[in-house]
Amino acid sequence: MSTPFLKLLCAIMALSSVGIPSADANGAIRTRDSFNEGWLFQKGDLPDARFPETDDSSWRKLRLPHDWAIEGPFDVKYNARSGGLPFHGKAWYRKHFSVPMDKKGKVVTLEFDGAMNNSKVWVNGHFLGERPFGYIGFAYDITKHLRWGDDQTNVISVSLSPEDLSSRWYPGAGLYRNTWINYTNPVHVARNGTFVTTPKVDDSSAQVDIAIDVNNQSGAPAKIELRTRILDPEHRPVVSKRTGPFQITGETGSYEQTLRVKKPALWDLDTPHLYTAETTVFVDGKKADLYETTFGIRSIAFDKDTGFSLNGRKVELKGVCLHHDLGPLGAAVNWRATERQLQIMKEMGANAIRTAHNPPSPEQLELCDRLGILVQVEAFDCWEEAKVENGYSKFFDEWHERDLRDLIHRDRNHPSVIMWSIGNEILEQFKGNRGATIAKRLNHICHEEDATRPTTAGFNYYPKAIDNGLAAEIDIVGLNYKPTKYKETLDQHPDWIVYGSETCSVVSSRGTYHLPVEKYEKHESLEVTSYDIVGPKWAYPPDIEFHYLSELPQVLGEFVWTGFDYLGEPTPYGGRDNSTNGYWNDDWPARSSYFGIVDLCGFPKDRYYMYQSQWSDEPMVHLLPHWNWEGHEGQTIPVYSYTNCDEAELFLNGKSLGRRIKGVDTSEIFVKFNSFDGPTFNSKYRLSWEVPYQPGTLKVVGYKDGKAICEKSISTAATAAQVSLSPDRKVIKSDGYDISFITVRIEDQDGNLVPESDNLVTFEIEGPGEIAAVGNGNPATTESFQASHRKAFNGLCMLFLKSKPGESGSIKVTAHSQGLTSASTSISAEAL
Repeated sequence: MSTPFLKLLCAIMALSSVGIPSADANGAIRTRDSFNEGWLFQKGDLPDARFPETDDSSWRKLRLPHDWAIEGPFDVKYNARSGGLPFHGKAWYRKHFSVPMDKKGKVVTLEFDGAMNNSKVWVNGHFLGERPFGYIGFAYDITKHLRWGDDQTNVISVSLSPEDLSSRWYPGAGLYRNTWINYTNPVHVARNGTFVTTPKVDDSSAQVDIAIDVNNQSGAPAKIELRTRILDPEHRPVVSKRTGPFQITGETGSYEQTLRVKKPALWDLDTPHLYTAETTVFVDGKKADLYETTFGIRSIAFDKDTGFSLNGRKVELKGVCLHHDLGPLGAAVNWRATERQLQIMKEMGANAIRTAHNPPSPEQLELCDRLGILVQVEAFDCWEEAKVENGYSKFFDEWHERDLRDLIHRDRNHPSVIMWSIGNEILEQFKGNRGATIAKRLNHICHEEDATRPTTAGFNYYPKAIDNGLAAEIDIVGLNYKPTKYKETLDQHPDWIVYGSETCSVVSSRGTYHLPVEKYEKHESLEVTSYDIVGPKWAYPPDIEFHYLSELPQVLGEFVWTGFDYLGEPTPYGGRDNSTNGYWNDDWPARSSYFGIVDLCGFPKDRYYMYQSQWSDEPMVHLLPHWNWEGHEGQTIPVYSYTNCDEAELFLNGKSLGRRIKGVDTSEIFVKFNSFDGPTFNSKYRLSWEVPYQPGTLKVVGYKDGKAICEKSISTAATAAQVSLSPDRKVIKSDGYDISFITVRIEDQDGNLVPESDNLVTFEIEGPGEIAAVGNGNPATTESFQASHRKAFNGLCMLFLKSKPGESGSIKVTAHSQGLTSASTSISAEAL
């Protein structure tokens, strides 16, 4: 391997964040203002839109972030592999704005966190640049092209032209991430211009090194001093250092400072403490800039024998892969929706995510910092060899170095980030020395930008990438769907560090159970059983990964494919068309993933509780399937329980059906998965019974040390009688972005979920709120996400309720369904 990283103590990373306004008498202050309001949008090939005088009075008014494709409609003519939504084509965004005269003399920078795809940007008709990769952020200095004064109008024009067959999943479309306008003095800390590391950490003290890049756009040499104060998690200053003077004779100067923090509060999974490095630039003794960097004090280590350690403590990676879309909300970044996804994963017991297969949003990483979740940041899904006709391979040669360096510069200060992934299942695995040559180059770029974290990649063709030298050019080897090859790889390469970069790939539809329990087959309903034993040819149930990881504790852990369902890639439906690298739509309307542990709306599937039973210590027990099997009286129903208790006992209508002990090894799991013919599927990670059906109540009780500590019941539901509403939060911010996720249940008169109901529910909103989206987690429907109604899917659907910008008050939500009792709830929108 290029660098063994056998005992890698890693740096403390930080988020370069907004400069805080101060009352400095010189007006020497950095500001970073949201640039999301007041945009105009128009689809079509409109080349004159780059000129400021072009009439855009009829264009649609909106606020960013915006994903035009999620608005639909779903259509069979679009590629189901990419979600069956109109994400490709041409469109323009424009914004009219003024710059106050008191800003003259400042450097003005326009910043985009992401633009999907093939962006080109103009200001007042002047071309600023282009960026083909939609997942990477970029910025332009617009100072010299501005018209100054409140009475002067400037026009930003952005063209986007995402192409069909540009992605193996739904990419979204538009200015789907946040935009910013920055004002700095000519001498200032560069964009993403700090790098904080802590090479030495113990309980008594931490060495904090900070590298600082300073830009000088004054046109003359500048005499500067630098002062950095470190603020603790309560924002109290703990140490300060001033260095200089230095002379910047060119456009950029690079400097280093070392500080020491006594008795540091460490960033850890349960205590994600965050510090702030506040860097002030003085020019000729006067304050010129104030730049804040959020970081965490922690150490990480990777060892071939002991695995991964955080702050000296061994941690198994219990990770999931996450695509970037937010289900019915589409690809448009939303803080609360992203936070909710991560909270749901953490509640399951996950401690890590892999940003598959692209750079994440800044919000996702900031939230991982705050929540205590480890991150593998992934840069590319392909290199030179194409997976789809118009994918990143078209731009790789020209753009890969800049994109990768920009990614690392942006994200290297996050304490949550522990690895850089340079590729996923890249086809260069078949290309002999060429793949190794590219990997070596990408590995070098990563180490040059950040020598404190290892590189990795996910390999699915075994042993191609091992034998041709490709895997040897990275620091940590990720194996996709190869748990049986961990030991063989380690035996052949005893100095390597290995983990499961993608695992399992079980598919299911939330709340669906087919009898008999089928093998991997296409069901006419386009639904897949939730017994968690079905997958494509490369897949296997979670039990197998659990088994091999328990046998090889030196393996770092796993990243399950996937945490959430995602738009596009509707495996097992949608046939492959090799002539276009696309998908046929003969299984329409299957248009989104079945892989998720959680569905598109955030409703957990049964598999969620299987992972929770292995990854969480909080006592739990789960039971499946539902208990509505009219017409199957007396027929054997396979019943499963997932628990982290020692054993579980099943009862039907008060009668015990016996206890099962968790952890009893049943090797048939390894021979039956690909030839499974039911009715029960045994392993030491799931408990099962064969139960002759009779209506009533099925209950499971979990025991620890012989004592009953948790239970779960499922009762046969009667006819649907009512709608119920359960918001995840009753108070939201009145900023127009915050969302309350309202679960809608179809229940019988006793409050039991009617498990196969599909009633149409219509929503009424009164007060300062509006519908952001609706959904039900069904991966095979063309119902619009942008509607005031939704059918239930297996008894559930969801209303995504957002506030109206700047309006406070009570929002009343009422749900109606024909023949059922309606339900209401109230949400308060407040200026929090």
